[in-house]
Amino acid sequence: MGSLETPTSAAENGSTIPDTRPGEQKPASGGGEPAWMTPESEATRRRRASMLPLEVGTRVMCRWRDGKYHPVKVIERRRMHSGGPNDYEYYVHYTEFNRRLDEWVKLEQLDLNSVEAVVDEKVEDKVTSLKMTRHQKRKIDETHVEGHEELDAASLREHEEFTKVKNIATIELGRYEIETWYFSPFPPEYNDCLKLYFCEFCLNFMKRKEQLQRHMRKCDLKHPPGDEIYRSGTLSMFEVDGKKNKVYGQNLCYLAKLFLDHKTLYYDVDLFLFYILCECDERGCHMVGYFSKEKHSEESYNLACILTLPPYQRKGYGKFLIAFSYELSKKEGKVGTPERPLSDLGLLSYRGYWTRVLLDILKKHKGNISIKELSDMTAIKAEDILSTLQNLELIQYRKGQHVICADPKVLDRHLKAAGRGGLEVDVSKLIWTPYKEQG
Repeated sequence: MGSLETPTSAAENGSTIPDTRPGEQKPASGGGEPAWMTPESEATRRRRASMLPLEVGTRVMCRWRDGKYHPVKVIERRRMHSGGPNDYEYYVHYTEFNRRLDEWVKLEQLDLNSVEAVVDEKVEDKVTSLKMTRHQKRKIDETHVEGHEELDAASLREHEEFTKVKNIATIELGRYEIETWYFSPFPPEYNDCLKLYFCEFCLNFMKRKEQLQRHMRKCDLKHPPGDEIYRSGTLSMFEVDGKKNKVYGQNLCYLAKLFLDHKTLYYDVDLFLFYILCECDERGCHMVGYFSKEKHSEESYNLACILTLPPYQRKGYGKFLIAFSYELSKKEGKVGTPERPLSDLGLLSYRGYWTRVLLDILKKHKGNISIKELSDMTAIKAEDILSTLQNLELIQYRKGQHVICADPKVLDRHLKAAGRGGLEVDVSKLIWTPYKEQG
């Protein structure tokens, strides 16, 4: 599972990338100037020198992009090419916030007078959780549809150790230069690259701009390599079969992993269909996001992974992708549900969709309606309908059956709380044959 509407730092190619992503929560300020910026005594200088280089695991205050100081943990260090034996850069994690803010910093950004001994991780996690409000967590993490709930503590530590340092800092994709958020396991020959250049149509990636320019002169694609199954205005959706377009599917997974902390990278893409949403203009069809689904799911999953690319977030595309996945389920004559497990925030994203769809029907419907009927009308799995209505306190259990209580004022209040539904899927523009029926 992946990301929906995401705060980002994306700039037009060639322009300066802004320091903060629109709408993104910054770490709470430590405030003030650190003590080490005042004149030092000889004893202070000796004490500082004895600390260096800082050990991995050290906790210290770090000057961030806003010019203020915030608590960090040193995740990794590397010796600088020019300098003395103690001249290192440090990869730090801002302890109260999402890992996508992790970055390399220089020694002068660290307040050495604030160095702390390593504290117990469980105690720290509890304190951090208490410090952050639910609003702060949503601001930083609202992009995540699936979390790490499926991982036990040991597996989670192994995952974080393996992916702890971002390997690619930025990518160029079409007319955008985008800061990446997470580690992605590109082939070893790309280990020394801080920036990669992607062809926005075939998703091949290169180390140098000149390579991309040569490639673009030869690449004859102007859209994803699949069937266009939807076109409404400037929006198109392409279905790409992972078995027929294996390299494209794998490149898409490499790209997506740069923006998804927890995504499993599928090398065996044969089993998946990828639905690529594009904005179209005279230059071609430019990918804005995608979702994938298994060709055959025993659990009725109609969506495996979802991502809206950073430059295109806050435009309702994530909600559109969720709605589109259900329109495909309706065409298949099946009920669907997103792949589990869902994080709290992923559940919020889906529950918002389920709430809007179900309450719209309840508002218009005269007389009684059953959960089975709602499921048949919407392709939403009965269990998801039941849990949504229970969460809204719109269902009661009477005389051995569930009864939906649809007071119009209550429905209006819940609909308002659920927010706007995003872009509409015009089903009359969807021309698609379910996979099992394809020749």
